[in-house]
Amino acid sequence: MEEKSRIIVMEKVYINRVNILTPFGNSIKINWNQLVKGNSAVSKIDSFGHLKNFYAGKISDEMFLNLKNYVKDNQYYTRLEIIGILALQSIIDKSKINSKTGFILSTTKGNIDQLSDSLEKVSIPNFAKKIADYYGFKTEPIIISNACVSGVLAVNVAKRFIEIDEFDDVYVLALDELTNFVLTGFNSFQAMDFELCKPFDKDRIGVNLGEAAACVYLSKNQEKNSFEILGEASINDANHISGPSRTGEGLVLSIESAMKEANISSNEIDYISAHGTATLYNDEMEAIAFNRLQMESIPTNSLKAFYGHTLGASGLLELIISMKQAQENLILKSHNFDELGVSVPLNILNENLQKEVNIILKTSSGFGGSNAVIILKKVQND
Repeated sequence: MEEKSRIIVMEKVYINRVNILTPFGNSIKINWNQLVKGNSAVSKIDSFGHLKNFYAGKISDEMFLNLKNYVKDNQYYTRLEIIGILALQSIIDKSKINSKTGFILSTTKGNIDQLSDSLEKVSIPNFAKKIADYYGFKTEPIIISNACVSGVLAVNVAKRFIEIDEFDDVYVLALDELTNFVLTGFNSFQAMDFELCKPFDKDRIGVNLGEAAACVYLSKNQEKNSFEILGEASINDANHISGPSRTGEGLVLSIESAMKEANISSNEIDYISAHGTATLYNDEMEAIAFNRLQMESIPTNSLKAFYGHTLGASGLLELIISMKQAQENLILKSHNFDELGVSVPLNILNENLQKEVNIILKTSSGFGGSNAVIILKKVQND
């Protein structure tokens, strides 16, 4: 008997409530006001660990000490755990957490700064469990730690769990902090700029690092200011342990796969939030990938000169800011960009652009050849 082909139609999954905690503060509103003014959370740091006189996005001690008072029994938690708990506070609904509510944590290094103190504190599963227990999650935390694509990939994974009915809803938390371990590592690659970084610029020389927490709530139910996930993908180009593919192959395949799921063409995308680390090879790779897909004229920016590279938080932080840009129909300039410095054309914004934004492409690339992308559509509320 001839088997009939079946078309499986997945239910829609929405990103609903969101929040970010950055050096600007612990809310979308506070952050947006600063970004629109063109202010950067990246500033000069006189000394941190082994490094002196460099630029990074650091949550001030004063801000942290003030915010930590909103966490009960805060002496039990590390600095990074407190930052994560605080970020989640404004979007979480404890009363509705049940056995079908998932919790996904994205980080690259977690409590690595505690390495000299306690191996137990450094354990990322323990780190995730402490935050999950604070809010009473009943399911085992899921950890996504895949270099700098972790934040976007965590949302993609959450969507897939909802689609297969493993969870009804999922909270995703992405976070990393500035540590001597991470700073020393990037400096050893000679990948840091000791002034404010310049993504896609002809004078770019490297990245600034930063710290932040970002969180979202996903479900099949649409809420106010929701965004529908049209498509997503993650493809590894297996090019090099630290260097991206010179042809952008993994990113191209990821975007193509996401567009296929979304059932859209490149000319339907209104805005691209690029990874844009300001390193020589990453920005060139992304530019080549966008050109291969005929996306070179789409308004594009990088947020790295606003926040620094926040590692496992970066993809989700930037996705949330992208959603805010769509809600306001205002695309932010790529801060500290003056003149294009890649080998192919690209529409990098050097001024804020008032424009109707409905469909967003967010890209993320990281060490080991990893790439992750997501396409969102703004839901029009009546």
